[in-house]
Amino acid sequence: MKIFVLSVFYIAFFIFQPFFWGFYAHSLINRLAVFALPPELISFYKPHIQYITEKAVNPDRRRYAVIGEAEKHYIDLDHYSDSLPVYWNEAVEKYGEDSLRANGIGPWAAYFTFLNLTKAMQEKNQTAILRLSADLGHYLADLNVPLHTTKNYNGQLTGQEGIHGFWESRIPEIQATDYSLWIGKAEYVDKPQQAIWEAVYHAHHQVDSVLLIERTLSEEFPPDQKFSFEERNRLTVRVYSREFSEAYAIKLDGMIERQMKRSIKLIADFWYTAWINAGQPDLKGLEAMGMEEEALEEGNLKVRDH
Repeated sequence: MKIFVLSVFYIAFFIFQPFFWGFYAHSLINRLAVFALPPELISFYKPHIQYITEKAVNPDRRRYAVIGEAEKHYIDLDHYSDSLPVYWNEAVEKYGEDSLRANGIGPWAAYFTFLNLTKAMQEKNQTAILRLSADLGHYLADLNVPLHTTKNYNGQLTGQEGIHGFWESRIPEIQATDYSLWIGKAEYVDKPQQAIWEAVYHAHHQVDSVLLIERTLSEEFPPDQKFSFEERNRLTVRVYSREFSEAYAIKLDGMIERQMKRSIKLIADFWYTAWINAGQPDLKGLEAMGMEEEALEEGNLKVRDH
């Protein structure tokens, strides 16, 4: 399990603004993905949009309670000197399952969830469809975050502790209402596994910029301007100042907005593709099977190679 190295000043802040895009961003991403679906699907998803929105953060809630959950949110690409196989069985054969899990299995976990969603749609299992849709949205969004693809996930290797939550929680919290996040209509994905890996590598190519820009900007801001204090849940906590946050976002040249849009598009495409692969079942008017939380997963991964 990945343990985040935080300075004492950030602990209170990240209790309320967790990693992995933050509650606000994850919920917004899942919600907006619904509106990209075709009429046959939006007629099913929209009545449950509140569930899809709120349950977008369920995988984060499970990550410390369920063995094997935390490793589903990331992959340390820079751990590997050779290229990683797309297919799980081939990757296990090359590196060993323990090694893969120790360095994150995000892409394979997302694909496994996609397969389960397809099966749930075939079976017209409303409860499973909604739960797996929310989970899949979370995993795919995580893989579009550059810092989810590197060992230096929180800047702990470069003296930049806190950059993870800064990039994916603090800045969206301040700026997302001004983002243009319409992504058009969902499209069918011919090669889902390859599409996931393309998203991961696209995010990973931005890691250097994420870190370098923050380091360079930090040299221009004295500590009393880089940080400020805000009240959250009746606690005064230390956060990155709005001035520093906005300056960083400008230097990133819209990166966070673009990655949010890529997340929304990928999620909508994968929901739509699962439905197509399931045979385009009529999901309208499914009998409610109970929206209570199902038992927590054991965290086992059995990914099929197709």
